Amino acid sequence: MNAIAREQLPVLVIGAGPAGLAAAAHLVDRGLEPLVLEAGEQAGAAVREWSHVRLFSTWGEATDPAAEKLLAPTGWVKPDAKTYPTGGDWAEQYLQPLADALGDRIRLGARVTGVSRSGRDRIVDADREDQPFTVHVTYTDGREERIFARAVIDASGTWSTPSPAGGDGLPALGERAAADRISYRVPDLKNPATRARYAGKRTAVIGSGASAFTALATLADLAKSQDGSGTHATWILRRGISGSTFGGGSADQLPARGALGLAAKAAVDEGHADAVTGFRAAAFERDGEQLVLVAEDGRRLDPIDEVIVLTGFRPDLSFLDELRLGLDERLQAPVALAPLIDPNQHSCGTIYPHGANELSHPEEGVYLVGMKSYGRAPTFLALTGYEQVRSVVAAIAGDQESAERVELVLPETGVCGGAGLFDDQSADDTQADGGGCCTPAPALILLGAGSQATAGGC
Repeated sequence: MNAIAREQLPVLVIGAGPAGLAAAAHLVDRGLEPLVLEAGEQAGAAVREWSHVRLFSTWGEATDPAAEKLLAPTGWVKPDAKTYPTGGDWAEQYLQPLADALGDRIRLGARVTGVSRSGRDRIVDADREDQPFTVHVTYTDGREERIFARAVIDASGTWSTPSPAGGDGLPALGERAAADRISYRVPDLKNPATRARYAGKRTAVIGSGASAFTALATLADLAKSQDGSGTHATWILRRGISGSTFGGGSADQLPARGALGLAAKAAVDEGHADAVTGFRAAAFERDGEQLVLVAEDGRRLDPIDEVIVLTGFRPDLSFLDELRLGLDERLQAPVALAPLIDPNQHSCGTIYPHGANELSHPEEGVYLVGMKSYGRAPTFLALTGYEQVRSVVAAIAGDQESAERVELVLPETGVCGGAGLFDDQSADDTQADGGGCCTPAPALILLGAGSQATAGGC
């Protein structure tokens, strides 16, 4: 295929979530034709699955400028910039209208199963960069298709691949067999069936990020309700309790996140949850109708009814296997980006602006953006994704000056060892595992009113 023909091909975008739709809007703004492939049946399918969870970002931080420009002729009105949307609000009031504005540039129920260079597997060098990308797609009705593209922007996120409970990054023994008692999502207790599942039950919550905070606060609210008598949570942390465990509180520059940490602390202080520290799950064992969690060091917890595993997410790279990606061996993020987002080094929110240069790979013309670009790092913010796609699209359009002009100021966590800057409240437990400035020896502790266990700092 000659160069002129390649330029006439669409830029293929994988995923119709916030980053993917923003990428499409930027492509349209530059006169380039996007084709967005979404595995779900609606735009923002992943966001809709956590529709009950409220963002840390306000509406003023949750929309992309190019998207707003595309929406303007439709009569779309931006919600109050100072308010905080839920995932459902975000999907219905922004992502769906944006998808509607993009029209037939989006295909739903289209799952990407492979990406390569036309006629070239990852081994072949000859004329590789002259070939377009070939993308294999399977539709929900079973049809298969091969699509050619001039460039590929993978904004498929990490929502579909939650990390397991095992402290070694693998599923704990018995975890798969106990799948009927395990959830990897923050429960929506407005759903009657979900509410009945946890009401009056003992639930283990594994994780130390914002998702865990949300689950603890939610279960505490259930415990205080008329139908929630007997509801109790056991909070399992792989590290210890320190002054930074509950985030920045009133000092957090993302106020909604700080308030969430305080709500989780209140759940523990009020006795609706107890905390088990230094516990790395190794096995799930059946005890009648209940489960017993066993740690790597042999400790066994009292039987529980349900388990909520909130240890983060990881990227699905399987369909990119024929591309030459340059990924950090630990974070699975682009090599140049990894040092900027490494949770072992950036526990205080020192995330630097970045764009196409940091997101490039040995395979020219392919970019991972949005949450997927962060690999296993938990520090992602929607604004970061919007700046990423602005820069990436500029690079694809040949505007290198604009691609390199990355200007973004992110809020700081306000705490030492803070949980980072993630916007969908799906925090990874990786950072917590990296230790912190204050990590006590493993212990079973109860935090109540007047306890000094969380009062310490670094």
